[in-house]
Amino acid sequence: MKEKWKEQIKWGTMVFVVAAAVVAVIFVFVNFAKISGAVGTLLKILSPIIYGAVLAYLFSPIYNRLLDALKPKLKKYLPRGAAARNVAKGIATFLSVLLLIILTVGLVAMIIPQIYTSVMDLAVTLPSNMAALYANAMRALEDYPEIREGVRQMYDMAYDFITGFTQDTLLPNMQKIVASLSIGIFSMLNWFKNIFIGLIVMIYLLNIKEDFLGAARRMIYAVLPKRGAGMLIQEFEYINKVFGGFIIGKIIDSIIIGFICFFALSVLHMPYAMLVSVIVGVTNVIPFFGPFIGAIPSFILILLASPIQSIYFLIFILILQQFDGNILGPKILGNSTGLSSFWVLFSILLFGGLFGFVGMIIAVPTWAVILNLVERLINLLLYRKGMPSAREDYLKDTESRRIEP
Repeated sequence: MKEKWKEQIKWGTMVFVVAAAVVAVIFVFVNFAKISGAVGTLLKILSPIIYGAVLAYLFSPIYNRLLDALKPKLKKYLPRGAAARNVAKGIATFLSVLLLIILTVGLVAMIIPQIYTSVMDLAVTLPSNMAALYANAMRALEDYPEIREGVRQMYDMAYDFITGFTQDTLLPNMQKIVASLSIGIFSMLNWFKNIFIGLIVMIYLLNIKEDFLGAARRMIYAVLPKRGAGMLIQEFEYINKVFGGFIIGKIIDSIIIGFICFFALSVLHMPYAMLVSVIVGVTNVIPFFGPFIGAIPSFILILLASPIQSIYFLIFILILQQFDGNILGPKILGNSTGLSSFWVLFSILLFGGLFGFVGMIIAVPTWAVILNLVERLINLLLYRKGMPSAREDYLKDTESRRIEP
């Protein structure tokens, strides 16, 4: 009787949990607009904390290496272990923040003026560049009047759109951006406030992250059974390994690709070298589609200025992406996710459609974590049934084998 009662409680609890989950999903779908608005407001309020947490996560490997290098040396001069550790933490924190400031100021001082000059030059020279490109196309198609007429109509449409966009939208907005830098005091102060608070949060998190992790492990072991707590902690360690290895490695890889692109384009005297290099470097963060997303608008920009150089650019970008995909990328990233090409494509399409640009960046490590969790769950269920977990045992060419519990 007692066993039967326990079984009924078990099934009743399961039914209640499933029903509650269904109700929660329905509630989210019905009130999706309100919930997304509330989440957006909350994220806006917490944006300084989020900035600081992201910066602390990105600079944590640098901080850890500095800390590990400083502690043994400081112990020679500070006999007390706690004193040596505290001084090492202070120096490591200072150097990490200093590196962040140097990188930020250096990149902004180097990139922003160049991008502004390139965009302004593009807006001024675009009509004449399009006219020259059109004239060359007409001369090349003299013996094909039907094609000439189609090209002429397409040119008229493109010319009207682009010139209208540059004159009515791009140039006024560029002027507004410059004006806002000088008169938009409130917005600039708010931005500086968020950045300043983010830096403070970063400093705190770098120094107390071990305490946070210890408190989190303590809470997990207090709430869950010992085996379940160990499995959950192991899963979080895997998530950290995948996300840290992939995102930090991809950022480093993209920065290197951007610098290589700028150096090569400058040597080849191609137009808009800085603007194109920034586009190529930023879009390279996106796996699989990134090279195409960056190469297409860059090719069009160079094509409008010099058709011959646009061909050289395509050849160069093909070589650069082959170098990144086969040499530089694997060297930096290794096999950090273990996903096949199909799952990479699937995850980018899914998360990109749901969350836009940020979704495309986090798609691959997120999907790797999800598939790893599903794989471990399947292996556990098969183990409980006494069945083999190897995929080879379930392939078609092994159907003759009997898979028995």
